[in-house]
Amino acid sequence: MTKSGIFKLVGLAVLVLLAVAAYRLLGTVVEPKIEHRIGEIGLTPNETAANGPLPGDVSLYAKELACAQNLQTPGYFPSINGAELADAQRSGMFSCATFSGSFDGPNRVFAWRSAVEYDTTSYINNRRPGELFISGGQAPPPKGTMPAGPFIAKADATTGREIWRTYLDNGNVSGAWIANTNLNILPNGRVVTAWQNKVALLDGDTGLVVKQATLPTGPTPAIDASYKHLTIAPDGTLILKDQTRPSGCKLQGTMAIIQCNEPGMKQGNSNLVAVHPDTLDVLDSIALPEPATVPHVITMFEGRIAIYLGVNSGALRYFWDPQAKKLSQDTSWVVKPMKQGQTTSDAPSILGDWIVLQTNGIGSETVASSIVAVNQKDSKRMQVIFPFGELKKGEWSWAPPKPQTDPENSMIYSADMGVGKVAGIKIDQATGEMKTVWVVDDTTNAFQPLIGPKDKRVMLLSNARKNVEKEPIKLALFTGNYKEQVTWRDAATGRIIAQSDFFEPLSIGALITPGFGGRVYFPTGKGFITLQVMPAAAPPASK
Repeated sequence: MTKSGIFKLVGLAVLVLLAVAAYRLLGTVVEPKIEHRIGEIGLTPNETAANGPLPGDVSLYAKELACAQNLQTPGYFPSINGAELADAQRSGMFSCATFSGSFDGPNRVFAWRSAVEYDTTSYINNRRPGELFISGGQAPPPKGTMPAGPFIAKADATTGREIWRTYLDNGNVSGAWIANTNLNILPNGRVVTAWQNKVALLDGDTGLVVKQATLPTGPTPAIDASYKHLTIAPDGTLILKDQTRPSGCKLQGTMAIIQCNEPGMKQGNSNLVAVHPDTLDVLDSIALPEPATVPHVITMFEGRIAIYLGVNSGALRYFWDPQAKKLSQDTSWVVKPMKQGQTTSDAPSILGDWIVLQTNGIGSETVASSIVAVNQKDSKRMQVIFPFGELKKGEWSWAPPKPQTDPENSMIYSADMGVGKVAGIKIDQATGEMKTVWVVDDTTNAFQPLIGPKDKRVMLLSNARKNVEKEPIKLALFTGNYKEQVTWRDAATGRIIAQSDFFEPLSIGALITPGFGGRVYFPTGKGFITLQVMPAAAPPASK
């Protein structure tokens, strides 16, 4: 080979080596970009903006924790959210939670998903700033194979990383009716939860089942009972009440109550029990005169522990006597506000001397939902308002969440998912007279928790949007064919302050949960989404 040929060959080899080196070097740059781009596929703008877990404003933790430890929530762990819905009154008032955005200016919303999948997350509770407790696995499909559950899990409050998970049942094996469950945190840090005709205590640090007991279901067979409703009395006693599935119904999930009620199947009567918080011994049990599909609330009335229950015909009051260890009905306080065609009252809310009810808890195709205010001292003193007017032909009224009340501002909030509206209502606390002050288009079946000070009260409200605009809302609901977002609203006017992207639907019957550091948690069928609002930079002034 000639000298020039050798030089050419060597030069070619060098070029090949340089090309390989360049390719490899370039690959180290390109591959992460490709992986990053793949990771971005499917993210919403809120998630892309966050680009990672949301710790919230950590400078708020100590202040919020100190505030929570001063809350008057006897029977519950002193936390920002130690109960299913704030406290024994299920007030939905989270006074120690912070709105971290601007009340008057533009805001940005950031979002990030839990690192672990938690099937059908419904309730999320806080104990300390770094920990979350999750209730899940309790919304199986109506028919067919079910995911295991219910379960309680503990997770890292920022990433959603699982610390432990304790399964309590598997309906495929037990044959139980699996429906929504809640959870509450006791003063000693233990978690208490109930399902079907069972109640269990879990160690909050390890998830170990410390105690488990079987509850009586009264006149209704255990196969059609679900002790979803658990609230703690001021003396620490657990007061539980079961939902009942219509007799003969074989469908799973809480929605089975609605789906089997529609063709006329009959619900059995509910049962009320008092249970010791440490031993889980049943202290007393009393059958109710009718079904009570919705949760109860507990408060003090004239020195006695009063339990208010929404029932299919209206509302009842029971008393718990911790000395005699007896439950008893107050037959002098019975409320029957239903118009013909309306259905069950939602869970009661308390506003000063008034018990506030919302009708059409399991829906109506003939009569609109109403808000009913009943005086605690005299059940004959009752006021009624229809915040959304009459039901139009072809509309369906379905108002499952309890009405939210704000005693400091004399306000009541009503949501009807069927008609797709939410209303703010002013009440005269002396007379009970009510007046609708605002109505907004917003489709939600969720609670309407309140945060922030009296003069800048913020409402957390979900808002659903159908994937097929002309599809009836009932069909979209039963098939989950819709998306849902979180909105932060000025509770005085209904004005939107901030709104998130649209995500998959909020779990039915779930709570958008306030957390530490200005965060909120949005429970879904696959886990939860953490969101935080921050003030947006003001746009530059025009010249």
